[in-house]
Amino acid sequence: MTSTSHKHSTTNFSLLLILVSDLTRNKLRVLLYLMVMLSAMAVILSTHHNRQQVIALEDLMEEKDQLDVEWRNLVLEQRALTEHNRIESMVEKQLKMHRPRADEEVVVRLK
Repeated sequence: MTSTSHKHSTTNFSLLLILVSDLTRNKLRVLLYLMVMLSAMAVILSTHHNRQQVIALEDLMEEKDQLDVEWRNLVLEQRALTEHNRIESMVEKQLKMHRPRADEEVVVRLK
């Protein structure tokens, strides 16, 4: 049993030596393989970053649309609140003011 396990560990060790010797003989291939792997990782990272940026852009566009709708509603509300007829009726009701008649007008002249 020990001879089999000893033979098996020697085989593993020789396999490791064969791999290392092949790697040292083919340095250009190893370098090209590493460059391909680095390039693949860079593509993955840049794609991930791009997707995150697209998601952030979509969120900002949605927020812009919501703010645009809110702004339009505020503009409509401002127009409604500043209508002349509405202001005149509020002045008459709350302040009990009215337009002066011709006989109530007073002209002040400055010299």
